[in-house]
Amino acid sequence: MTAYAKRGEANGGKSVLICDCDGVLIDSEAVAAQMLVSELEARWPDADVEPVVMPLLGLRIERVLAGAAAQLGRTLSAGDIEAIRRAVEAAAIEAPMVAGIETALAQIDLTKACASNSYTDYVEAVLTRTGLTRFFGHRLFCADSVELPKPAPDVYLAAARSLGAPPEACLVVEDSVTGVTAATAAGMTVIGFIGGGHATSAQMDALRGVGARHVFDDMSELPRLVEQWRVSGALNVH
Repeated sequence: MTAYAKRGEANGGKSVLICDCDGVLIDSEAVAAQMLVSELEARWPDADVEPVVMPLLGLRIERVLAGAAAQLGRTLSAGDIEAIRRAVEAAAIEAPMVAGIETALAQIDLTKACASNSYTDYVEAVLTRTGLTRFFGHRLFCADSVELPKPAPDVYLAAARSLGAPPEACLVVEDSVTGVTAATAAGMTVIGFIGGGHATSAQMDALRGVGARHVFDDMSELPRLVEQWRVSGALNVH
C-alpha cells in the first residue's frame, strides 16, 4: 500500500494543498522589504537597516520591526508600528501574481487553502484583486486568527483541523525559513519556492535546512511535484 493510499484512508481520500500568500501567490516580499527599509531609514537615518531587516522576512511585520529595533538599539512607538504595517501592506497588496501561479493552481485537482502570516483583511484583498479567490474560497488561515504566528505551527494546524485533513495529507508551498519551519513543525510535507523577486542563492540551502523536501523556482513545476507527492507520498527530487 502506498503512502498516498494510507493518507487517503485517513482522510476520506482527500489531500490538501496549502499555499503561503506573500512570495508564493503574489511576488510581494521584495516590495514589502523595500518599504520596511524605507520606513525605518526615515526614522533612523544613521542606521544600516537593510542587513538587519532582510533575514527577518517571513515573520509578522510587528516581529520584524521588534527584531530590527532590538538589534539596532532603537525603539518604535505603537503608532510607528501601526503606520509602518499599513504602509507595507498598502505597497504589497499591489504586487503582481507570482509568474505561472494561476495556471499551476488550475491544473491541480486538490482542495486548496492559504495559510499566511499576514492579516485576514489583507489576504482577502490580495486574493480578490488577483482573482485567486476562485481557488481558495474562504479557506484562509491567517496569523490574526490563531494564538501564535509562524514560525509556530498554529496557522497550519488550524487549516488542517478546519479542512478535516491530518497533517500528513497536507502539502505546503512556502518561500521563507519562517514558513517552512511552521509547516514542518505541523507535520506536513513542505516544498520551498525561490522564484520570487526577493529570492537569493543562499535561500535554497536555508529552506532545505529547516525541512523543505524540495526547492524549486518555476511555478510550472508545481503540478508535477504535487502529483508525485500524491502518488508516492514522497518527493524524491533534489
